[in-house]
Amino acid sequence: MKSKKGLGRGDTVLGIFALFLLYLLWSSGFFTAAAWSDFNRRFYQNFIKDNRYMMLVDGLKATIFMTSGATLIGVIVGLILSVIRVAYNGGAKIPVLNKFADAYITVLRGTPAMVQLLIWNFTIFASARDLNTQYIAILAFGLNSGAYVAEIFRGGIEAIDPGQMEAARSLGLSYSTSMKLVVLPQALRNVIPMLFNEFIALLKETSIAGYIGIDDLTRAGQNIQALTLEHSQPLVMVAIIYLVIVMLLSYLVRKLEQYLSRSKRR
Repeated sequence: MKSKKGLGRGDTVLGIFALFLLYLLWSSGFFTAAAWSDFNRRFYQNFIKDNRYMMLVDGLKATIFMTSGATLIGVIVGLILSVIRVAYNGGAKIPVLNKFADAYITVLRGTPAMVQLLIWNFTIFASARDLNTQYIAILAFGLNSGAYVAEIFRGGIEAIDPGQMEAARSLGLSYSTSMKLVVLPQALRNVIPMLFNEFIALLKETSIAGYIGIDDLTRAGQNIQALTLEHSQPLVMVAIIYLVIVMLLSYLVRKLEQYLSRSKRR
């Protein structure tokens, strides 16, 4: 019931915002014939002429490619780091690995993603000019995401009843086997919605990839700006595309959470 009420309030706020936006457009004369004629002329100039909309399509492909690759790296790195920290807290004698995991998470979470991206591209891979810049961005975003995913996984693992691990060990399973076959599957089930939210955050975070010359979705809008000298429509279109994708993904996350919640009660 709580989630339904919360969703209703969110719809109400969104509706009020939409009405306010329509009022601003109406008061500015946006719906007059002259304004629509100018809007159509600029829209054609920005997106239709010379198939400039394909710049946005190609930019969106680059954004999704980087986000997907970075998410994969982030999940792998985050899972490894979380297991190290949980194992150390459980008594495993791995102080060096635990200190590395702590330092990694502290540094990657404590510095801006854009700074990390610039360091990877202009310092670490400065001499590798033949390397596709998108792969550098995927690595940078993925390693940054891994620090956040590690905390997501750690919270999911620690939320599992310790009795699960004790029961598995009492059956003769080793710690690693118990973690792999008993604890991690349950923890993964709990953190899937949060991993989807991390994917959404990464999708928006990749908008800084243009700083190292990648023609992602945001950079595509800027490229259209440079060609047409139009400063509003290209970026507004980019914002709309991001918003539609995020709203769709958020809807899927809500549905997933509802499904997992129902399956838990069975």
